Amino acid sequence: MAGILDLLGSDLGKQIISGVSGSTGNDSNKTSSVLTMALPVLMKAMERNASTPEGAEKLMGALSSKHNGSILDNLGGLFEGGVDESVKQDGAGILNHILGSKQQGVEQVIGQKSGLDAGSVANILKVAAPLLMGVLGKQKQEQNVSNSGDLSGLLGGLLGGSGAQSEQNFLEQILDSDGDGSVVDDVAGMLLGGNKSESGGGIGGMLGGLFGK
Repeated sequence: MAGILDLLGSDLGKQIISGVSGSTGNDSNKTSSVLTMALPVLMKAMERNASTPEGAEKLMGALSSKHNGSILDNLGGLFEGGVDESVKQDGAGILNHILGSKQQGVEQVIGQKSGLDAGSVANILKVAAPLLMGVLGKQKQEQNVSNSGDLSGLLGGLLGGSGAQSEQNFLEQILDSDGDGSVVDDVAGMLLGGNKSESGGGIGGMLGGLFGK
């Protein structure tokens, strides 16, 4: 199964990047950079949330109803004239649910790395979150996912499975800060320092592989 970052390189991904860029008034390259960083973080957060029976049940329910993939069937209509406010409100709810107290810090760190302010990153993610849920909903249908074990496999597969261990470690760190609101302090050094271990093995090299576009 293709990973979530492979999606961004597909025709669908390019349409999403173009649409999100236009609807939020941000440069398409920077929008692409934000999504390249943010989608694995959002996926990892969803995977963590779905690791409990209650979390898995809630995600299964969302993917079976509101987020069943239908949003992807008319992207032209979605983006034409700007994204409807209800979609952005839905996105804000999704982000709050899966990132919780980490949301602001994640947006700030991604903003620093992408060259956008945190507010612009937040706007991009509000539009992108319902689309990501739509992708998951469509994958759920195609793979006949019907239980939490299958759901875990779906999320893990989109994240790249065990072959992306260094990326997984980074995603754990960005989401697993101590909850004191200083996720930026915890992660910014890793994300922005990058002056050692550039050749691989270290956080700088890993991020070059994951985010370096």
